[in-house]
Formats: sequence, structure tokens, C-alpha cells
Amino acid sequence: MSSADTIEDRLKALIGALDLPGKIRLLTGADAWGLPAEPRIGLRRLVMTDGPAGARGTHFDERDPSAHTPSPTALAATWDTALVHRIGLLLAEETRAKGAQVLLAPTINLHRSPLGGRHFECFSEDPLLVSEIGLAYVRGVQAGGVAACAKHFVANDSENQRFTLSVDLAERALRELYLAPFEAVVRAGGVKVVMAAYNAVRGTTMTENHPLQVGVLKGEWGFQGPIVSDWTAARSTADSATGGLDLVMPGPDGPWGEQLVQAVRAGEVPESEIDDKVLRLLRLAAETGVLDGFPVPEVTSPYPVGSAVQTDLLREAATRGMVLLRNENALLPLAEGTRIALIGPNAAHTATRGGGSADLSPRRVVSFAQGLGLDPVEGVRPGGRQPLINLADCTDPETGEPGFRVEYRTTDGEFLGSEHRETARLAWLGLPEQQWRRADLQVTMRAHYRPRVAGTHTFGVTALGPTSLTVAGQRIVEPVRAGWGSLVDSFDNITEQLGAIELSDVDTPVELVVAHLPIAAPHGYLRCGLTHRAPGRDAEAELAEAVRQAAAAEVAVVVVGTNADLESESHDRTTLELPPGQDELIRRVAAANPRTVVVVNAGSPVLMPWADEVAAILYTWFPGQEAGHALADVLHGRAEPGGRLPTTFPRTAEQAPVLDTTPTEGVLHYAEGLLIGYRAYDQHRLDPAFCFGHGLGYTTWDYVAAQATPAISAATLHTGEPVPVRVTLTNTGTRPGREIVQVYLGRHASRYDRPPRVLAGFAVAEAGPGETVEVEIALAAKAFAVYDEQRGDWVREHGSYLAEIGRSSRDLPLTAVVTVH
Repeated sequence: MSSADTIEDRLKALIGALDLPGKIRLLTGADAWGLPAEPRIGLRRLVMTDGPAGARGTHFDERDPSAHTPSPTALAATWDTALVHRIGLLLAEETRAKGAQVLLAPTINLHRSPLGGRHFECFSEDPLLVSEIGLAYVRGVQAGGVAACAKHFVANDSENQRFTLSVDLAERALRELYLAPFEAVVRAGGVKVVMAAYNAVRGTTMTENHPLQVGVLKGEWGFQGPIVSDWTAARSTADSATGGLDLVMPGPDGPWGEQLVQAVRAGEVPESEIDDKVLRLLRLAAETGVLDGFPVPEVTSPYPVGSAVQTDLLREAATRGMVLLRNENALLPLAEGTRIALIGPNAAHTATRGGGSADLSPRRVVSFAQGLGLDPVEGVRPGGRQPLINLADCTDPETGEPGFRVEYRTTDGEFLGSEHRETARLAWLGLPEQQWRRADLQVTMRAHYRPRVAGTHTFGVTALGPTSLTVAGQRIVEPVRAGWGSLVDSFDNITEQLGAIELSDVDTPVELVVAHLPIAAPHGYLRCGLTHRAPGRDAEAELAEAVRQAAAAEVAVVVVGTNADLESESHDRTTLELPPGQDELIRRVAAANPRTVVVVNAGSPVLMPWADEVAAILYTWFPGQEAGHALADVLHGRAEPGGRLPTTFPRTAEQAPVLDTTPTEGVLHYAEGLLIGYRAYDQHRLDPAFCFGHGLGYTTWDYVAAQATPAISAATLHTGEPVPVRVTLTNTGTRPGREIVQVYLGRHASRYDRPPRVLAGFAVAEAGPGETVEVEIALAAKAFAVYDEQRGDWVREHGSYLAEIGRSSRDLPLTAVVTVH
């Protein structure tokens, strides 16, 4: 008997020790983030944590901060699987430090539309790039002793009506595009958990979708772990239990529990289904060390929490993901000591992450202005809400420390406790402390605020529940009673209520009082924040000052972009345009100084109608906590911008092959089939603003030669064995550099409709000045295959395939022919 059989037998014996209610109790969360313990079988609490940009833990708490990685689009822009594997190891260490065993990441849905609200949280428009980066992420996390959770299975590529929409798409598109990354991380990566999405596919919600969850995921691919619902996605009892779902989150409420016990006893759900779900849970518990008799994973992390080596990796990852889109006359890199005018709303208010599940309390954030050591002029205001109030101007009235005094009382005035907090935003998403889970809870935030300038100050509150704001004894925001709907949508879609007051005595403290009634406190959810904008120059004067400083400098660096208010879970973007005034700011500055560098700080594509009017464009994405240091490294040439676009940037919104994400009568039709991203641009011969795979460096390369295996059998491809291609290239510049060598595969004489070319493989090349190197690229066997809907299987056509090799999907100087026989 194998050791695997022995383990399975031991786990099944534990199941036999439980009665039906005991087994079913294990399948719904005990709270927002943890599953129930069961002492009778030695099962301890298993904890999950959100995590695309860091492991948050169970609190949004600045006293227990997290390492904050670049956004997934930035990680994918590195095209560097070795680097992403290291990020996975870092995240595993952070997850363990938070007392969690499961990291709810990576998000491996596709960039179908650039308007997708979670575009920044996904890797790419191309399924192969998503698969390879996702594999590296999963392998890194799981090598660190933590279970990764691939999400959201499947076709959860937009946010509009996400709880109710049904995606309608052809089987071939489903298999070749949207299922492909999940198949990779399950079959090749051994991912331990998969999350079922909110949406339906072909009329059946994913938490009940037997053909996809049981037929494909568990059947065809042999997935052995549990399928967990997205939070509140499970809405039925018998249908979800027989549809393949294994775990319902969050808890303790939900559609299973006693209802599922009764469904089993009534014969609607076989008890064998329940046993299989518990077995999958126990496998996960055994592998992550929360089941007695099974070892806790022993891992020595190369990236200890809060260490310098951890910080160095986050800085390196941020630089590797930055994409140099344009660099006329080699303006970049800038010499040290160059007189720079730093301009733009995102210079000081740098967006390091998107909203929703990616949110956390970072260990630190280095803004672009801090990293460059410069005082910026905004030029225009940032998009979205006002910034949170500056804690340096607020003191706890009891201790005098920077921050707030937070008091907890009942609505009848009974004092429950207080604490000092160094944050202007309180957020609980599933508070474990039972003493705060009460319907009569009232939370008050108090501080002494010291105004630095006289004039009209605008304060704002963002809160889930009625909230008032009093400044200097004057109530300037009245409480507005509002209900809440779904957990996540309510948490992320919170309006900002503004109030203004005249403060004339500079440096004289005034009292701030935020009184908040958290309407979701019984469920463990609270959100309340205080924003602020001090008086400043009017809009035209601010713009004029930006132009004046630009004209007086050697180089103008204009930092524009979006932020977590504009790019977030729970809503799609409504436009690809930059926030109001930013395009005009760029044009005015560029007219004043032809040596203008535009730094775009956004998680997904934006329109750049001024692209030909500026000397250089650097895309930083949401670069994580080391944003400012990474930007300084790249601008001054201490590091090369290593990124290549993981998604295509359209010239206009109308040019995007897929844009609208609004369902029609509840159905979102993927009518474009296979033609998303660069595939559509190539098919329709469209000229994008910047193509898939594009990115410049600080050196130049000559692609010398390519050699491929001239012939390969279909039988060999059927086993999944890749086809090697060797590429020789020379660094023809004066600096050491990194190049992402990309291979695209096409077959024009096909009986199937195919895109002109698809990404089949890539590799990182490194060389010093004048050095010639050779890299070997493994072409994915699936790149030769088509899913035949009539056969219900993959087909590998015999004949010739053209491999095109180069540095982007539109710059392919080398070719090689591969024949399948």
C-alpha cells in the first residue's frame, strides 16, 4: 500500500468518526475568514486571507501591517516567472505570519475588456502568459507551505451585475481562453484550492455548475482539493451541494448547515457527496498542518517578514514591471542631479494598489515624490475621493500621539472600550472579536486637528452606515441612513459625504469627532474613514504653477493616473480616459518643456491622446509599497525598466475589440469568441496605441537567428511535451540589459478558424554590451492544438506552423517553421 493510500485511509477514518451534522458543520465558515475546528478528529481552525497584492490577514489593521507587492498586472508585465516565484515565497511567509493557511490568490481571469474593474488584479489578456505567471505564483506560494487558491472559476472577467449575470460563450473559447489558466495551475501546478465565481455560465451559476466543477475541474483535470465559494456566492442548498461546491464562505450563516442536513436526509443530496467534500477539506488541512497527526510544513523563508531582503525584492519587482512605452532621443535615463520639475496628482498621492480584495494595510508606502526626494505641484486634483486626512496633523486627545482615539459605546451610551489608532480609516471585514458584533454599537473617532493653512477646509466621511462629522464644534456632515446589500459590493461602493468649514487660526488645534453607526456590525463588518483637502490655489492658478515649474526645469516629470477609487472590485470602469484635467495638464506641461516624461500610475490601460506630444512615457501600474524607490531607480538608470505589456493598449475606446461589460437582459455575450486582445487587433489589422508585448529598455538588441525542431509528431504534442526553439541575439547597446524574447505561432492553412498568431512561449535574455547570447524557448504543446467542439476534444492538425520571433506581437524579425506529422 502506498503512503498516499495510507493517508487517504486515515482521512476517511476521521470522516467515519463524525455524524452527518458534524460533517456538514465543517463545510461552512465559522466566521468571515476561518473554517470551524473539530476537536473530536484533531482538526484545528483553518484560516484564509485575501491576497492579490499582499496577505492582509483577518483585519484591516495598521498595527498588523502587510508587505505590499506590485499589482498582478505589474507582476505579469515582468514576464519573469522566476521573479514571480520569489514573490510567491514572500507571500507565503506573510500568510503564515498572519496565522493563515490559504492565500486567496492568484486571480487568473482574463483581460477581456480594458474596462474590467478588476483588470489590475488579473495578469493578462493572453491565456499562456496568465498560465505561466499563475503557475509561478502558485508554485512559489505552495513551496512556502501555504495553499494557493486560484480564482474565480470561471469567466468572471467583469464586475457589472456580477452576482446575477450569465456569461454565454462558445465551448472552444471557453476551453482555449478562459479555462486554460485554471487547467494549467491544477494539472501542472497542483493548486490546492479553487474559488467558484459569482457569475453564471450558460445559465447556471458557478457554485451550482456541475458540468464545469464536477465534469471538467474534478473529473477531466483530477482536482483533489476543495472548491470554495466566493464570499456570499452560494445561494442554494441542494443545487450547490450536488453541483460540485465543497465549502461555503463566509459563515456561520449560509444556505447549508441544517438545511443541508435535511436535504441529505430527504434524499436530495447523497451522503457520499458530503463525505467527498469533507475528504477534500481534510486533505487541505493535512497539507497545511492544521490536522493532528500530520506535520506542519517546515519552511525556512528567504524573505522574513519586515526584512531588508523582503523590501529589496518588492523594489526589484516594481522596477521589473515598469514598461517604458516611449523614449524619444533616449531622454531616459536621466543623469543624477538633473533639475526635475515633479508635477501631477499621483506624485504625492501615489496609487500603489486597487480596491476590493487587493486592499490592505501596508507596512509602508514610499510615494513617487518621496522616492525622488522632490516636492511636487499637483497641477490638477487626483481622481476619485479626497485623500485620507494627514495623520501628522491629527493627535489623539488622550495621549497626544499622532492618530485618533477610537471609542466604542452602545447607542444608549454604555462605554465598551477605547483604543489609540494610527489610521484615518477603520475597516473590519469579518471581525472575530464577538464583543463588537452587536446591533447597538456606536463608534466614535476623535482627534485634535492642526490646520497648516487658513481658509476653507473640506472634510469628508466614507462609511458603511449613518455617520456624522463635527469640526470645531460645528457639525458639517449629517448622518445619512443607508442600507447595505451584498457584503463586498456594500464594502467597496461607499459614497463620500463632504462638508466644508472655514479655519482661520493656523496651527491652532480644533476638535474632530466622527460618530458612526456600523449597520453591519452584527455581521462583523465596519468601514469608516475621514478624508480632507486643505485650501490651495484655484484650479487655473495650480495649472499655471505647474507650467511655470516645468518651463524652469531641465526635465518635467508628470505623474498622472487612476487609484483604488476608480479601479476596484464591485464595479467596472466607465471610461478609459484619465481623470478630468490630467490630459490638459500633460499637454500644457509638454508645450512648456519638450523634455517631458509622463509617468502613468494606473492598474490597467488608459487612453493617451497626447502620446506623440511627449518625449517619454513610463507605465508603472500599481507598483506596491516601494513605488517611489523603484521609480527613482528607473528614471535615473540604476535599474532598467524591465516590463513588457501584458495587455494591448487601444488608441481610442472605440478601437478596443471588446469594451462594454454590461449584460443584456442578464446575459453577457462573449460574441467575439477567440478574438480578444492582440488576437483581434491582428485579425482586423488594427493599429493599437501600444501592442501586446511592447516595452523599451535602455539598450538595443539585434535578433540574429532562430532555430526550431523542424518536425515533431502529433503524438508527442499530445503528451504535452513542449517544442524547443533556440534564439540568438546580441546586445548592441552600451549598457547591460534584459530582453523578453517572444515566440508567436500561426497556421494559415487550417480547417479551423484561427487567430493570425498566438503567443506560444517566451524567455528572459540577459547580456552585457556587445555580448551575444542564446536562449531556449519551450513552445507550449497547446499552442498547436484546437478544441474541436463537435468531437469534444483537442485536435492537433498535421502540417506546417510558422513561428515568429521578436520583442513584441508586432516586432517579429525572425521566423522558423515547425512541421507536425
